[in-house]
Amino acid sequence: MINLNIPNMNTKIAVLYGPVGGNTEKVAKLILEKLGAEKCDLIPVKDAKIETISNYNSFIIGGSTIGTHTWSHTNSSEDWDAFLPIFRKADFKGKKVAIFGLGDQLAYPNNFVDDMRIIYDIVIGKEATVIGQVATDAYDYNDSVAIVDDKFIGLPLNEDHEEDLTNERIEGWLASLKDQL
Repeated sequence: MINLNIPNMNTKIAVLYGPVGGNTEKVAKLILEKLGAEKCDLIPVKDAKIETISNYNSFIIGGSTIGTHTWSHTNSSEDWDAFLPIFRKADFKGKKVAIFGLGDQLAYPNNFVDDMRIIYDIVIGKEATVIGQVATDAYDYNDSVAIVDDKFIGLPLNEDHEEDLTNERIEGWLASLKDQL
């Protein structure tokens, strides 16, 4: 378990993720396990309300990239598709947000973890502080809109082809966040 040593922490970290039932949920649960349930609340976006966001000061938010489609695709059956209108209305001013994204840089090398950019743009536009940027050099991909200032805006993971790296990547990322959340 990673010790965050958060002084005077009065609220838990919201681990907000979607969709339910797949690799994104698996990673969200792994993050919860590593941080400890006493420090985090695991919240699927399909169950989240605007009040959910207002109750937290720190977030770890994750989703999955669906190939060349984005969450603005007309398929409204996805958890994030239904939650995005609520998410866009939420107040993130002064809140800290770390982002993780699942993608497949082999099948979709031109859109690797693009979903993280959607989250990033929304929370930055709402005056959140985004933390947990990750160097790009350990990843093999062609393009990604999830890169700002030569770093990924959060933690990219590929559970389809690099599952063996997930645990180590999460641990390193969480350790880098320990003084920020």
